[in-house]
Amino acid sequence: MQDAAAALWRYWEQSLRVHALPEHCRPSDRAEGYAIQERLARVSGQRVIGWKIAATSLAGQAHIHVDGPLAGRLLDGRVLEGGATVSLEGNSMRVAEAEFAFRFGKSLGRREQPYSADEVMDAVESLHPAIEVPDSRYEDYKIVGAPQLIADNACACWFVLGPAAGVDWRDYDLVQHQVVAYRNGEVQGRGSGAGVLGDPRNALVWIANELSRFGNGLLAGEVVTTGTITTPVPVRPGDRVRIDFGDFGAIAASFS
Repeated sequence: MQDAAAALWRYWEQSLRVHALPEHCRPSDRAEGYAIQERLARVSGQRVIGWKIAATSLAGQAHIHVDGPLAGRLLDGRVLEGGATVSLEGNSMRVAEAEFAFRFGKSLGRREQPYSADEVMDAVESLHPAIEVPDSRYEDYKIVGAPQLIADNACACWFVLGPAAGVDWRDYDLVQHQVVAYRNGEVQGRGSGAGVLGDPRNALVWIANELSRFGNGLLAGEVVTTGTITTPVPVRPGDRVRIDFGDFGAIAASFS
């Protein structure tokens, strides 16, 4: 597991690609994937400030040939504020994803009993507009399978976090809430919370229980970004992406 983590971090830092992890350190299931991912964070020397959820739509799951969502760690050295310029150097995916992010005000530790939706939502403090810019350390991330994708931090790369929504988001229907993605001022996609496991709150419940089973749970202060709301927006150097979350605010990022 340490060999796998060290190799993946080296690939990440040097923008290298590998067909698959060597057989002697290749994870065989989710538990081993998350164990490698935990070591990857340690090897990076960076603080974990939250979590991302990949493959929160049926289309996304089909695209990477997995049967459910995947969790990855957000490393503090890869988190930027709204309006930032994001480097695409070495990035093979080159897409921007519009996402609902949530900051937790209470911890949800590891336990045997699954967390209910009410318990999870009671622990959430704020909602934030966000943009994720994913990438993979595999030559073809669509064929390596869930355990290796989890080990590779669920295709994490850059994350752009906006300020907390200035309205009481709990009064809104997140399933129907519309989000519009623009690139260089032109509409590139529209979506709603329905595209995120049917409801972004479902994604929060999923990750609370996934980390309760395979990790140490969620900690107060951590941020969870719940997966792309619109079709990922292709980007290249010189582009500017702006995501309009309506009453929840807007967030933008430029690319170099």
